[in-house]
Amino acid sequence: MSILLILIPILAAIAILSGGKARSIATGAAALNLIIGLGSVFSFDHSVWNFSWQVLSQPSIHLALGFYDGMSMIMVALSALVLFAAVMSGKCPEGHEKLWYSSILFIGAGGLGAFLSTDLFFFYAFHELALIPTFLMIGMLGSGERKEAAWKITIYLALGSIILLAGLIWLVAASGSETWLFEDLLASTIADSGAQKGIALLLIIGFGVLISLFPFHSWAAPAYASAPAPVAMLHAGVLKKFGLYGLIRLYPMVAEGMQAWLSLLIVLLLCNILWVGFVTLNQKRLDMMLGNSSVMHMGYIFLAFAALIEAGSFEANPLAKPAAVLLMFAHGISIALLFMLTDTIRRKTGTVELAELGGLAKAAPRLAFLFGLGAMASIGLPGLANFSGEVLVFLSGFHAYDGGGLGCVQVATILALWGVVISAVYMLRAYRQTFHGPAVKHTDSSHVQDFGPFCQIPAALLAIALLVVGLFPNSLLNLLKASTAPAPCEQAAE
Repeated sequence: MSILLILIPILAAIAILSGGKARSIATGAAALNLIIGLGSVFSFDHSVWNFSWQVLSQPSIHLALGFYDGMSMIMVALSALVLFAAVMSGKCPEGHEKLWYSSILFIGAGGLGAFLSTDLFFFYAFHELALIPTFLMIGMLGSGERKEAAWKITIYLALGSIILLAGLIWLVAASGSETWLFEDLLASTIADSGAQKGIALLLIIGFGVLISLFPFHSWAAPAYASAPAPVAMLHAGVLKKFGLYGLIRLYPMVAEGMQAWLSLLIVLLLCNILWVGFVTLNQKRLDMMLGNSSVMHMGYIFLAFAALIEAGSFEANPLAKPAAVLLMFAHGISIALLFMLTDTIRRKTGTVELAELGGLAKAAPRLAFLFGLGAMASIGLPGLANFSGEVLVFLSGFHAYDGGGLGCVQVATILALWGVVISAVYMLRAYRQTFHGPAVKHTDSSHVQDFGPFCQIPAALLAIALLVVGLFPNSLLNLLKASTAPAPCEQAAE
């Protein structure tokens, strides 16, 4: 049944390109996917979700889909939620309905396919599928310096993907595995420490470019600012988690090699948190501020990954993986909500320049409430999902601390705490500037109306997800305790 989660948006996109009613088809497909995706939480460890079809015999590559474990389940739930919100948000330019809605569905299908794939080749391939409509949407239907942003993201992500592909091919070859299946790869070992070190570096760089790890981050903020709101939501909220998911998934194969690059990784993640944090403080536009904020928060997830590397295994630091996965989910939901509401502000006021905004809360109280909830989640307010994730990240950094001297991960964790202060400053300042104070000509009640019920549905859904996971984080973390082993390909094919 897992293939349905991919086929539904793809078939819906084809129907739209064939002349169907774009918005109705896209909304129906996204809603159906959301129902199946969230419903699968209760049975994701059942074999009914497994699907496999051998595409090549030499090398042995399978279109193998299913929930490999609880981490893939959480990422699929995130993808389904953000896809539904993306389809229902934004305003399609007149005459471009086919490109708009089909592209959103193809991006969503790519994200879902990557997290459902239990074969490394298709894990990579589905992500690449999602990038093509991303480039088209930014270049053709974006705003501002859209062509420059489209070229920049294309060049960066293409180079990152090539480096990543080289690392993946090397990893499979060095493992001696006869297939690209995660099950077979993770059961094999790479004895050559030199190969591990080289593969680990390629994975860090390749995945790092896709995640916007410093110094490969400069494509992200301009791309998100220029992208249509649904594309920014899906890329920042879903596709950017592809790299972190991949690093965590493949870590056991190159654990020793990752140790060699721990110090470098710590320096880079601190640059994400502190350097990019100070850059975010200086932004004058709401969309650029959110784009840089997204880059900054990737540093916290990398910090959990660094704690895992220091420990040497999942068992040695049982907090690291849950911390990374929980914060991936929380960040994906909160940044998607904020980009969606920022687009609403742009359409209702005609600007996202902070100096030209003010007093919007009086004219649009529902918008102000939901944006405030997303902003508070982003800065780690207790009771919201990001807080639980960030607390676990900081605890994972000190899990190996024995009361003696501080290690590099512990020092990085202490320094990363200042990022919480930085994010609170820029987010609260932006919220005050946008929604409080005297109204300007763009934001007085004669020009602005609160958004209607249709727009409130996806925003409320994302806000509820932040609240539920924030108040009951074990509702998500308990899924990580389950470990499903996909059926062998031959059996699944039968």
